[in-house]
Amino acid sequence: MLIKSDNTILRALDIEDAATFFQWSQDREVTQFSISSYAYPQSLADIKQWLSTINASNKTVSFGICCADSNELIGYAGITSISYLNRCGEYFILIGNKTYWGKGIATQVTKLITDYGFNSLGLNRVELTAFATNPAAYRAYEKAGYQHEGVLRQAGFRHGEFFDKVMMAALACDWKNSST
Repeated sequence: MLIKSDNTILRALDIEDAATFFQWSQDREVTQFSISSYAYPQSLADIKQWLSTINASNKTVSFGICCADSNELIGYAGITSISYLNRCGEYFILIGNKTYWGKGIATQVTKLITDYGFNSLGLNRVELTAFATNPAAYRAYEKAGYQHEGVLRQAGFRHGEFFDKVMMAALACDWKNSST
């Protein structure tokens, strides 16, 4: 499946993407706010194994983020912890290629995947957390239409200390009524 916008393409991930993911995994600036996939150094073989099973369950959908003009893989995003009973899931994104940081890609991809969650998966709620020390992330989510719901105190551990996380969410009823 492909989802296209003006300057990005969202596509399925596969084993051929492993070398790019491995390169990103070696840069702690890229991975510092990521969840468990990059918590510890991994080998290329570990990443290949992970990519071979990334969408194996119906609880996660993941997409590679590609630059539309070059088709270069620059990141990945999706929704995980999907509960079809509660019709909710948790959004995630990683822009691995730092050349594309600060260019609005995260906001655009967040809109595309949130829309996919509501209109293709039938979700009612898509939530996320962002480190309070990562204001660029939660500004991108605000621009995409997410609302602040609170702060999870000391919910993340990085660099030997605990940090707060900002909890945000988008609801299908608000999404339909917004201009996003």
